[in-house]
Formats: sequence, structure tokens, C-alpha cells
Amino acid sequence: MNEVPEAYTATAVAPPPTQARIFLAARELFDQGGADGVSMRRIADKAGITPMAIYKHFPDKDALLNALMLDGFAAWEARVEMLSQTEPLAWLEAMGGAFLDFALTEPRRYEAAFLLKASAARKYPQDFAQGRSPVIAKAVAHIEEARSRGQIGSVPAIDMAISFAALVQGLVDMYRAGRFTSEADFRAAYGRAAAHCIRSFMPGKQP
Repeated sequence: MNEVPEAYTATAVAPPPTQARIFLAARELFDQGGADGVSMRRIADKAGITPMAIYKHFPDKDALLNALMLDGFAAWEARVEMLSQTEPLAWLEAMGGAFLDFALTEPRRYEAAFLLKASAARKYPQDFAQGRSPVIAKAVAHIEEARSRGQIGSVPAIDMAISFAALVQGLVDMYRAGRFTSEADFRAAYGRAAAHCIRSFMPGKQP
């Protein structure tokens, strides 16, 4: 996929050609071998530059991992933007389905977004409470709308959003670790668990 990553196109200014080449080389290496496959020397070889030239654009490997993470989140956030559900709890359930499809059809973008140990990764609670995660912010807004309709109890919206996110990501990681007998069994269990999680926050369901 030879294009400038979404993480760079968020502004009107395109990255310098060499910077884009370096990033695309890093992403290709990551797609082939995960974070362990990404090294400055391998990136330089693939991009056709010297290792020292990388440091003009990315000061260290951590900066490259942050770029890969942002690229993964851009792919995930683009899927969420496409959700068309207007009823708040239906949107939340659809978001869970979109997350499942993202993890299974774009596994390396999923890894980059949610599993990379990148220094710029959003951290709970401050980053989420301050709306720095666009998807969590949307989830919180939909949960608060559901509460205004009497569909959700008094639990804080951020707590429900984090609980739901933790559940679906945990299930995905269990599947990736081979803890389900088949993809069909995994999808069925995933759907049941996501629906149960949402129902557990309805009025009268909380302890």
C-alpha cells in the first residue's frame, strides 16, 4: 500500500518524500514481522538510505513506533466514522462489531494501534477523560445520550466505555492467542458478551 499514511495527512502539509519513504518502509517491516522486525538498519536498507539519514526525520525508534501507532489508530477511527447507527446503544453495539472486523481483517493495524508499547499511547484516566481518544469520546457521548433516554443507569459514561472497550479487546486477544476452537465460536461468544455487557448497564442491572 504505497500511500502517505492517514496519520500524516491529518494536516494540509504532506510529509517530506524521504520521511514518507522511511515510514512506509517501517510499516512494511512491521507488517512482515511485528515490532521485532523494525530496526533502523532494516528500515534504511528498505528505504534506500543510510541509517543516519533516518534520524533527520525520526529521532529514535520510539518515534517510529509512535508513528506506526497513530497510523493504526487512523485506520480504526476511519471505520468508526463510517458507522451510521443513530440509536445510541445500537451505535455502541455496532462499534463493537467494527472493532471485531478491524482486528480480524487488519491485524497489523490493530496491533499497531492497541498493542505497541509506544510512548505516545493514550493513558487512562487523563487522556480519556480529556477526550484525546476520538472513539472513546464518541462512545461516551452515545452512552450519555442513552442515559438521557433512560436506557442506561447512573454509572459514569467513561466507566461504561472503558469496560466495554476492555471486554472486546480482551476477547480479541484471547482469540489471537488461540483460546477459541474456531472463528465461528469466537464470533458467537464475542457477540453474546458484548450484548451482555451493554445490558448490564441498563437501569436496575447494576449492583
